[in-house]
Amino acid sequence: MNQDIITSTLSGALRSGTPLLFATLGEILAERSGVLNLGLEGMMLMGAFTGFSVSYITGNLWLAVMAAILVGGLMASLHAFMSITLRVNQVVSGLALVFLGEGLSGFWGHGFVGMQAESFNNIKIPFLGDIPYVGTIVFDRDILVYIGYIAVPVIWWFLYKTTAGMNLRAVGESPDAADARGINVVLTRYIYTIIGGFFSGLAGAYISLAYTPMWVQDMTAGRGWIAVALVIFAIWDPVIALIGAYAFGGISVLQFSFQIIQVPIPVNIMNMFPYLFTIFVMLFASSNKIKKRFGAPSALGIPYSREEKT
Repeated sequence: MNQDIITSTLSGALRSGTPLLFATLGEILAERSGVLNLGLEGMMLMGAFTGFSVSYITGNLWLAVMAAILVGGLMASLHAFMSITLRVNQVVSGLALVFLGEGLSGFWGHGFVGMQAESFNNIKIPFLGDIPYVGTIVFDRDILVYIGYIAVPVIWWFLYKTTAGMNLRAVGESPDAADARGINVVLTRYIYTIIGGFFSGLAGAYISLAYTPMWVQDMTAGRGWIAVALVIFAIWDPVIALIGAYAFGGISVLQFSFQIIQVPIPVNIMNMFPYLFTIFVMLFASSNKIKKRFGAPSALGIPYSREEKT
């Protein structure tokens, strides 16, 4: 495999992995608060549609990104209301978001199919972009990829080095104890569930404004489900999520490199790899014992009510 193919594959891994990274980071924050949101696919679809349609209509990329982020947050707030306030089963509420996102994006996006809008271009960072091999791959990307680079250490620092991050983890581990310490459990869960939605909306916007700058129905292609599995794979840690997201991104683009060097593996088989691994991770982590062993928040998916504790 020559240098150009390696560079192209690694560059593609970063681009393909960035929406997975955003969605995974957001879900880590939500799950750290104890809220399981399986609706990432629906939120990403609505983020992709909203970002594309606003970009197409206004020509303003940043307005499109902000609109996508807000739509993701709006859908997450619906999940928060259902699962936190009404204490509906979180799995059921999340799945409802998937169906809602798929239906609305398909219905409203019908007239945009095949059209093209403004998209983000690569920005080469001076000096760093000139580093042999690494510079072209890592430091000649679009600005949303750079935002992903920054988001990982910021969220890691927040989770492990700040009081607010400690409070967040306390709510996910023991909401009773957190409540006794004066932490507002309901408000904390609302905030981070909605922030998780912001990240999913941003992930969707990246797909339609940078990765594939056009609108195609169901263009997220199951990435939301992969992100859910990546949270478990990353053991709820943002740094490992970075590695996992780019690894999954690399698997998804590897098929093109294999075609170039004529590796005798059918394309359909290559396309299956990320999803097979996703199924494996989900099945592996379905046991409560395994979840606890790998660091899952103890109160994940469990509704909390102060009234029932008094």
